[in-house]
Amino acid sequence: MTSLQKTAASSPAGETASAFETGKILALSISHFVHDVYSAFLAPLLPLLIEKLSMSLTQAGFLSTVMQLPALMNPYIGQLADRISVRYFVILAPAMTAIPMSLIGVAPSYGVLLLLLFVAGISVALFHVPAPVMVARLSGGRKGRGMSFFMTGGELARTVGPLAAVGAVSLMGLEGFYPVMLVGVAASALLYWRFRRVNLDISDRRQKLSIRSTWKHMRRVLAPLSGILVARGFMHAAMTAFLPTFIDMESGNLWLAGAALTIFEASGVAGVLTAGSLSDHLGRRRMLLISLLGAPLSLLLFVYSGGWLRVAALLLTGFTLLSTTPVMLALVQEHAGDSSPAAANGLFMMISFLARSAVVVLVGMIADRIGLHATYVIAAGAGLIGIPFVLALPRR
Repeated sequence: MTSLQKTAASSPAGETASAFETGKILALSISHFVHDVYSAFLAPLLPLLIEKLSMSLTQAGFLSTVMQLPALMNPYIGQLADRISVRYFVILAPAMTAIPMSLIGVAPSYGVLLLLLFVAGISVALFHVPAPVMVARLSGGRKGRGMSFFMTGGELARTVGPLAAVGAVSLMGLEGFYPVMLVGVAASALLYWRFRRVNLDISDRRQKLSIRSTWKHMRRVLAPLSGILVARGFMHAAMTAFLPTFIDMESGNLWLAGAALTIFEASGVAGVLTAGSLSDHLGRRRMLLISLLGAPLSLLLFVYSGGWLRVAALLLTGFTLLSTTPVMLALVQEHAGDSSPAAANGLFMMISFLARSAVVVLVGMIADRIGLHATYVIAAGAGLIGIPFVLALPRR
């Protein structure tokens, strides 16, 4: 029996060991990787689905929207997870996402495809809302390090997922690649085996707060984080949605455009893996301040430089820009305490989704009017607006 299991057996529900449970956090990180690989299947397979079902581009674009709609339910999913048990949501999610995403190739109609993606979207929310709560409870006093481990799995999945989807379809065909769902089922089995005897419930369920009360309780943290997410969202949208287009317009080299996005995402993995642990020592506010100073400045350097200096600026932009997520997740969990940690995380993730969705449309509109080069400069300036919101965060 592990130390965490002994503690759970001898303590009130929800009290976990103060040690950093490396094995269990790595299991969650690996499951995060497997889960998010499946959720990345839609984009690379979209051209084949359009051809098979004779979809218009409007119908094709609506698919992604339907898959992301359940994110609006994140606070309620978090509230439910607080009242039941966070581990059941997380254990089932890899299988629940893998099955519908592996069946999109055999969908006989557009309506069935929408249903499969909506179910997968619900599962994505069921995983991402309570999983950071589990990580926080298994990390002891090093929540930043735990969030870095966990988020590294998700960042790697965004790179590997499209390759896995294309590879599976190349080997088995669009309507025959569904057996890959077994990897997701195996990930759920791994989580069940690792967490079947670990009690991560909160000690006093009578202290659970409503969503409105959770917002009031967390307002001093969530309000500044909302400002940070919007300010950061301009840079994030410019780099993730329009980076290949920007490089292609400037160089005319499509291969170089794709390589730039890979470099950006790879440096982001390093940033995610590093930033949380650094924030445990430097402090959350200080780490966010470093990121929101470094990202805009390195983005400006990327826009106005060339050659290897531009590559270095791209690496630094990815490292600083994508490193903020584990720090913010750790911040939310520290201030949520035992009242409603999953509901607090659900609120944070809903705000993140709304900010990201709105800003990416705005960035596209600005780019249509003034061009991508000027838009990148504006995005860097918008990133600096996040600094006052960092200073507004509670010091403790």
